[in-house]
This record gives sequence, structure tokens and C-alpha cells, in this order.
Amino acid sequence: MLHTLAISNYRSLLNLIIPLESLNVITGANASGKSNLYRALRLLSETAQGGVTNSLAKEGGLNSTFWAGPEKITEQMRKGEVRIEGSSRQKSTRLRLGFSGDDFGYSISLGLPSSSGFSNQKPSAFKLDPEIKKECIWAGSSYRPASLLVDRTGTAIKVRSNRQWDVITQHANNFESLFSQAVDPVKTPEIVSLREDIRGWRFYDHFRSDSEAPARLPQLGTRTPVLHHDGRDLAAALQTIIEIGDEEALNDAISDAFPGAKLNISIQQDGRFAVELYQEGLLRPLSGLELSDGTLRYLLWVAALLTPRPPPLMVLNEPETSLHPDLLPALAKLIIHASKSTQVWVVSHASRLIAALETSDSCNSIMLEKDLGQTQIVGQGMLDEPLWHWPDKGK
Repeated sequence: MLHTLAISNYRSLLNLIIPLESLNVITGANASGKSNLYRALRLLSETAQGGVTNSLAKEGGLNSTFWAGPEKITEQMRKGEVRIEGSSRQKSTRLRLGFSGDDFGYSISLGLPSSSGFSNQKPSAFKLDPEIKKECIWAGSSYRPASLLVDRTGTAIKVRSNRQWDVITQHANNFESLFSQAVDPVKTPEIVSLREDIRGWRFYDHFRSDSEAPARLPQLGTRTPVLHHDGRDLAAALQTIIEIGDEEALNDAISDAFPGAKLNISIQQDGRFAVELYQEGLLRPLSGLELSDGTLRYLLWVAALLTPRPPPLMVLNEPETSLHPDLLPALAKLIIHASKSTQVWVVSHASRLIAALETSDSCNSIMLEKDLGQTQIVGQGMLDEPLWHWPDKGK
């Protein structure tokens, strides 16, 4: 489980350090920074997928993601005693992302190439590609030099071996994470372990429910312990839960939302699976094509949250979309149930869903606000922040 998430210099997140629990609910007004926080977490996950550079390119490039305000917001600026204006920067501009968990901590620092645009002494046309300046893995809940296990500075990667350091390479690609270049089960088991954990994170933020959504149509069924991020294999995922998952929780989730209803997975002769929902008072079941958008989305959330293969982290972005307010307590019950076997993030602005989630003793409610363009956690003072140190602070 992650205990701390740290983000620096990413859009409105100038310096955000967040304590985490098994169930985390991110709330706040529009434009308070919820989407930026979600995108930063997705960007962090891309380090283990090998796609951090491409993800930044889709956002307009690294330079466009940097905090757009002054390097430091003074107390006089907050009080309105002096104008908010920029000055010459005292530190190098870096985008920093990091977290600490039960076993390991990780951080990555990205910056722009030198103005010369040269890499490894050769001219390059990719002058706007971000470079990884620093990347570290350490043992324990917070970084200390003595707990450092893997240290990457520029193109050099070294790992701790007892009390000494072994240099893995001095010529790593500066546009690729160490998760792509220093993976060895014998020499670097911590890199392998952490990479697989991050690769296991699941993000659900866009379930299709339009008339042509694949979830509405019969699909060839194969065992599906993990629902696809767009929900295309819904029927197979639900049937997998019935056979090898928590069928009782599945039935409870259906009856909580639709009293008297019963879910059925129709298996056709050609091996295609289709969703059917029997509702009280009807003589035949409703097919996927007949379900309302809200009903279909609720079934998708059931399949995602009752997965027989719980991930290390599951992130739900505005799960209330298209759901009737009366379905939100049932959805909250599902999310709370899921948080007992996996760490869950919920980004939402639905007050009824938030209130229902906050009834759980394990709920960590985080409300965001903006102050002079900077995203902050409501009520978090300096002494409330989790312990966190950046390995390359000040560089």
C-alpha cells in the first residue's frame, strides 16, 4: 500500500504531499486541481510502462506542464502586500513525482535538455524531449541516503550491494526510466518488484455506455479476472466473478441497486457472452442493448470493483458519471468492500457518494482548494504533511 504521494512543479501542484490510506476520496470545487492530481498519478504509472515521454508529449510537452506561477509564493504575496511577479529562477526547473509504500519508495525528476540540444555528444532533433535527471528507489517509508537502494543520476545507474555500490551502466538512455533499462531479477530485485507493482495499478475513467458500446453487445467469452479499462469484456468479467470470485457480493451489489432484480449471463452457442438483467414485474430479461446508461455503468463498476484479481492500487475518476443519485449509496458500498482487498482512490464531486464513503472508518477524505493558483489540501499545515525528502532537492 502507498502511504505518501508527492508531486512538485506539475501544473497547479507546486508542492503537494498527500498522506494515503486504504480508501482515499479526493474532492474539491471545479478547477481546484483534482484532474491535475489524477493526471500526475497516471504519469507516475507510465514510468513503469515505458511511456512517460509520450504521455508528456500528449500534454503539450514537459515545458507546458511546469507550474506557471512564481518559483516561490511569499507571505507578502498571499496578503496582497506585493504584486505576484516572476524573478530569475534560483533552481533548475524540474518536474518531480514520487511515492513511498510498505516496502519501497520511489521518485523521478524530469527536466529539459541543455540548451545546446546535444545528447551523448551528438546533435539531436529531439530537443524538447524531457530528460530523466534523477531516479531513486529506497527502502522504508521515507528517503534517507542510508536507505537508498538504486540511484540513477543522468545516464548512470548504480545499485547498492551490501555496503558498496555496483554500477549497472553509465550510458543509460536519458529519456527512458530505469524500469526499462536495469531490470535483472538477481542484481536488481527491487526494481523488478516495484515495476510489477506499478504496472498492476488500474485506472478506470471512461466506460462507454452509448448505443454502440461493446459492453452492450454479445462478445466472445474468455476467463476475465480483470475488466478492460473501457469495459468491452463486461459479460465475461461478470461470469468470471460468478465462477471464481465473490458471487455473494455480486448478488448483493445487484439487489442493493435494483431490488428484486437478478443478473444473468447468457452463453450463446457460438461462445459469445451477453448480459441480461431480470427485473421485478417483467416477463423477460432486458438485454444489454435495452439497459439505460446508468444501469450499464453500474454493472461495469460491479465488474471492476469485484475483480477476482485485486490490484495494488485502483483509481476511479468520477465514478458517479451517468448514475442516478439513488445508485450512489450502493456504489459506495461496493467501493468500501473493494478497499478491504486493494487500495482505492476515488476522485469525485458527488456529495452523496462522498458522504456515503466517509461513513467508512478507513476513509481518508482529501479536499483540495486553490490559493493563488496553487493546489493545496484544505486544513493541511506544515506539521500535518507526511515526512518526505526529494533525493535531488535543490538541484
